[in-house]
Amino acid sequence: MKKFVFLLAVLSCHLTAQAQEAGVVTYERSQSWVKIFSRMTFLSQEEKDRMKLTWGSREDWKVKMKLYFSPEQSLYTYESDQATSDDGRYSWRQDEFVIQRNFDKEKKLEIMEMLGRTYVIDDSLRTPRWKVTNKIKEVAGHICMSAETTDSLKNQKITAWFAQDIPVQAGPEQYFGLPGLILELDINDGDALITATKVEFKPIDKEMPKPKAKGKKISDKEYKKLIADHIADSIKAQRNPYWAIRY
Repeated sequence: MKKFVFLLAVLSCHLTAQAQEAGVVTYERSQSWVKIFSRMTFLSQEEKDRMKLTWGSREDWKVKMKLYFSPEQSLYTYESDQATSDDGRYSWRQDEFVIQRNFDKEKKLEIMEMLGRTYVIDDSLRTPRWKVTNKIKEVAGHICMSAETTDSLKNQKITAWFAQDIPVQAGPEQYFGLPGLILELDINDGDALITATKVEFKPIDKEMPKPKAKGKKISDKEYKKLIADHIADSIKAQRNPYWAIRY
């Protein structure tokens, strides 16, 4: 009898551990156009006037994102296909944006609407080179450590805060590969901040969306060349490159 009770306890602990390794994270993605524009010293006066007309004195642009995660896979996309203005008077369709990773097979599928069309990047996973620091803070009720890397393509400093009590390597945007789920991502010291507001532990197989890979298929190398060429052309033309690509 004691042996049976012990086995039940072990099984219960195992199932609890499994449940803690799969679930859904809701993030708020906040992007400060004022900070981003201040970095673009190459902009023409016409472009500055255009941005002022478009954004006015509005400091932040916010949107809800969701990450479905497990030890084997993850999927990151918008919480809703429709975006709504702060006052609720206007709504519009979100751009296509899905990042799916298969950690077991070391493969990724990224569906991105940018530069006037939808691209599908189907390629191998390439883990960012992280430098873990000794900084600690709480995010969404979890104690997190920080790690840093750089996006050489967009010239951005990236700081991630990951929870070691959730031992999966998933994360938001194009970042992953740490010994814990990334609950906050800071791009360029607050230019954009993706912060978890809720973490739910539950099975995701039935709930996770099934992305439709419709668009022009390109490799990761081709994607990077597209972005690099677009940024170089925009700088030369004194335009904001992030009108047409994700910051």
